[in-house]
Amino acid sequence: MAHEKDLTIVILTFNEAIHIARCLKSAQQVAADIFVVDSYSTDTTIAQAESLGARVWQHTFENHAAQFAWALAELPIKTEWVMRVDADEVISPTLATNIGRQLSQATTGVNGFLVRRHVTFMGNPIRHGNFPQWVLKIWRRGEGAIEQRWMDEHMMLKSGRALRIQGDFVDDNLNSVTWWTAKHNAYASREAVDLLNARYAFLPKAAAADTLSDYARAKRWMKNHLYAHLPLGLRALAYFLYRMTFQLGILDGRNGFAFHLLQGFWYRYLVDTKVREVTQAMKREHIDCVAAIHKVLGIRL
Repeated sequence: MAHEKDLTIVILTFNEAIHIARCLKSAQQVAADIFVVDSYSTDTTIAQAESLGARVWQHTFENHAAQFAWALAELPIKTEWVMRVDADEVISPTLATNIGRQLSQATTGVNGFLVRRHVTFMGNPIRHGNFPQWVLKIWRRGEGAIEQRWMDEHMMLKSGRALRIQGDFVDDNLNSVTWWTAKHNAYASREAVDLLNARYAFLPKAAAADTLSDYARAKRWMKNHLYAHLPLGLRALAYFLYRMTFQLGILDGRNGFAFHLLQGFWYRYLVDTKVREVTQAMKREHIDCVAAIHKVLGIRL
């Protein structure tokens, strides 16, 4: 049975020429309208998006949370439902079919849908070590908000509940490992800001965690109440070993091992090293945390 499309997809981009056509073609399976919010790409991202029928808006990038909040506030979205998709993500045909069916049958009080996000690294599916993950990707227009964090932001529902939709939703980045590590170096600076803010409270307080999905709420609780209280550096190693053993990351093969080592240990150790560098600058130069972040990380708050 065919279902009328009543969904708008929003995609944030910057130099995504390698991914945007694949992403848009998968999004067209379910979307009545597609907006690309671009951060002034210098490659063919915009031309490709427009040629495939997407509506392109441009806005200066600060961080993902601020960019998506701007999109929700400014885009002329008319459909009942809204979906967040990253440029390197793909909606499978099975998921597309289930999205159409479940959105059309959603009852009062169901204001969001969770999809199971899979990750591929160097062509290798990651099946263990905290993956795949159920994440809130679809919400009724006006019922979704995004956490205002510099890193690891999640979508939240303002009210109601979320159901799960079966089908593959795959994060399959086609760039090189060199690109991946450069991106995560920038991510590490942003996550260091969030960790420092948890200690020094120089940013507005984030929304209550009970507005998050169950997965995001559990992840946030673990990070704030367990991980954050472990010694810098040591906690990265502990988390990596936990992912490899208790979460069976060791079963993901050679490329999977590289992913878990880089994403589960190297990245988090880099975050901790940046936190340490900022706090040392505060003591050495007698400056506050915001000034030290700007000096060390180059981020102006």
